[in-house]
Amino acid sequence: MKKIGLVLMTAAIILGAACAFAAAPEGEPIKIGYLATLTGDGSTWGQHERDSALLAIKELNDAGGVLGRPLELVCYDVRGRQEDAIQAARRLVYEDKVVAIGGTNYSGLNIATASVVNPGKVPQIGTAATNPAVTVDPNTGEVRPFSFRISYTDPYQGKVMADYFVNRLGVKKAAIIKDVGSDYSEGLTEFFNARFKELGGELTGEWGFRSGDVDFRAQLTEMKASGAEAVALPLLYKEMALIMKQAAELDWKPLYIGGDGFSPNMLEIAGDAMEGSYWVYSMDLNNPQLILLLSRFEKEYGRPATEPSNVVNAYDLIVWVAEAIKRAGSADSVAIKDAMEDIKDLRLVHFNLTVDKETHNPLNKPAAMMIWKDQKFQFLEMWAPQESF
Repeated sequence: MKKIGLVLMTAAIILGAACAFAAAPEGEPIKIGYLATLTGDGSTWGQHERDSALLAIKELNDAGGVLGRPLELVCYDVRGRQEDAIQAARRLVYEDKVVAIGGTNYSGLNIATASVVNPGKVPQIGTAATNPAVTVDPNTGEVRPFSFRISYTDPYQGKVMADYFVNRLGVKKAAIIKDVGSDYSEGLTEFFNARFKELGGELTGEWGFRSGDVDFRAQLTEMKASGAEAVALPLLYKEMALIMKQAAELDWKPLYIGGDGFSPNMLEIAGDAMEGSYWVYSMDLNNPQLILLLSRFEKEYGRPATEPSNVVNAYDLIVWVAEAIKRAGSADSVAIKDAMEDIKDLRLVHFNLTVDKETHNPLNKPAAMMIWKDQKFQFLEMWAPQESF
């Protein structure tokens, strides 16, 4: 029964492989590609995603593979750069002949690789790529046929941030600071601002910086003078940590709320300045299935999973692809794409997946609210604005 234990609640149930003596997969491997930032800023996310995808494939292969064939992961380091992502996507599509691609967790990279995977007819699933343009062409309003995501979107996340500020925390005046030119940051800013104003909040101003900036004291001085009691951080973890640290050095301690770009690694930079900050997250960390997956991850790699969201998103997207291959009955990428679109109520580790064919987004994926307290992220509650969106 050891083999069942490895895949219980995930691949065994989903793929019907709950057999203690599953036949070893044979024949030519079915290749699944993966694009991850393995070096540079954001590497902690990419490394967790790669390792989790490898774990999913190992467990699926232990359970007999898919269509009797083994799965194989082909992963490339995109270094958080669009040009690297495009080059790697071309290699996966045209040289490695993968049937699907996982990653990235950056909106801008997935928007860029859409120009490769859609003509190449290979489905790609973004993890934390939340900008609407990842899956829907903003010029035509039509879904990109081979672009998918497993995360929620910026409109959803931005609204949740604003709604929690006003309706749960009672914030009336807030400032926001964004990374100018970042699709992720610009998208969150747009939808946070609209929702915050809709709820009667006063936005004291919008400040910006360029990727790579490390000194935010000028912006923070102005934000403090604006009378803002709270600050929205639609950013990635390094910049968020620096901003909180420098604000504390200026003797300013506003209430913070951020999107899913956070990381426990922020503690190394921000220290105690993080205490009491709020964050939007994609899952309930008390979920027993998630706890089981993280335990298997730690056992496999000899280290704890410090980025649970990346671990579970990567694992679940591999299971999604594997289920689509099974339903398609072949390793044809177009047939797999069609099967991916038709997924309804697929049981994954962190939620049940139904795909919206008009957007290639998951339907009704919940958001979790987290607080940084006592030097760790703690789950507070599931949260959504009153109206559906």
